Amino acid sequence: MVATRLQSVRQQSGYSAARVIRLLCERAAARDIPVMTEASLKVKLSRWENGRETVSQPYRQLFREIYGRTNTELGFPPEQDADPDAEELITRLDRARSVDAEAVRLFRQQVDHARRVDRQFGALTQLDQLRSHISQVEDLLGYSTAGTARTQLAGVLAEASALAGWEALDRNAIRQAWQHHETAKAAAREAESPALLAHATAQQAFILTDLDHPQAAVDQLAHARTLAEHTAPALLRAWLAAAHGEGLAATGHREGALRAFDQAASLLPDDPTDPELPFLFLGGAHLDRWRGHALARLGEHEAIDQLTNALPRLPTDFTRARTAMLVDLAYAHAAAGDASTARDYARQARRLASQITSDRQLRRLGSLILPTR
Repeated sequence: MVATRLQSVRQQSGYSAARVIRLLCERAAARDIPVMTEASLKVKLSRWENGRETVSQPYRQLFREIYGRTNTELGFPPEQDADPDAEELITRLDRARSVDAEAVRLFRQQVDHARRVDRQFGALTQLDQLRSHISQVEDLLGYSTAGTARTQLAGVLAEASALAGWEALDRNAIRQAWQHHETAKAAAREAESPALLAHATAQQAFILTDLDHPQAAVDQLAHARTLAEHTAPALLRAWLAAAHGEGLAATGHREGALRAFDQAASLLPDDPTDPELPFLFLGGAHLDRWRGHALARLGEHEAIDQLTNALPRLPTDFTRARTAMLVDLAYAHAAAGDASTARDYARQARRLASQITSDRQLRRLGSLILPTR
């Protein structure tokens, strides 16, 4: 049998078939091009070199790169008329098509890791990494065709973008925070997930509160509750009720705020954890501290007892939440006329806020007015 040009080039190069297969896989990995397994490539290489099968893309490109030869030298048809944009699109489509359930699980695992690091150490080191992660998932989603993987990728993007938005808000990057939440909402719609859409919509409302647009925030929070009214798990509906309560407290609507927190408590399931909602924490001290925050915003003396009782029950890894509680306690004691205790809590809060670079909490501390008597 006459050797093909592809086989002749390999022999002239002194490469074994095993080495060529290894080089193909290494080059494909470096260029992020999905290819067959080494076992499948062993069969294919034999068929290609014996002329029983035509080499297809992207393997022609990989052969050109590892041998440093032209199409003609390798016995491939000329590609002068090939559309480079079409070739790039095919490559991107192939890459997106390679995303399977395991890849989605790994992407989601990365988001969950970022979430854990963020709540303990702050957004300083995580935000840039999250942006990179979001860009990667967005690129895959943009070239993913219809199917389960596309829906699941969109869900990962919604979670990652909502987390990035929350981190950006903590860094006082308000516009960036808003855009991340817009991405999260669009991805939630793509994922066909009312739960993710309601969560991103409600979380975005806190940006409006920080911009001193509390009524707009309340309207958005009410809309988020409507989105989740009939389909969302009880845990999410409880979280949304508490978020609505915080928004109402910001407008000074005391009765409405307390009623919303009562609704949150009644909706909260006995087991306040849900693997499908890893971004929600309402069990233990969490709902109590949230209610305490709302009471502090309302200037209620009850906030002191609420927050003081919840603080030692907060898990140690929730550093950002602890910082916010200390700020709330400083405000609550200042409202009660206790300048000394307010100053002590403010000092503790400032130390933690500086440690995790929480510009949002440092800004709150900068607005604290201590009583003069």
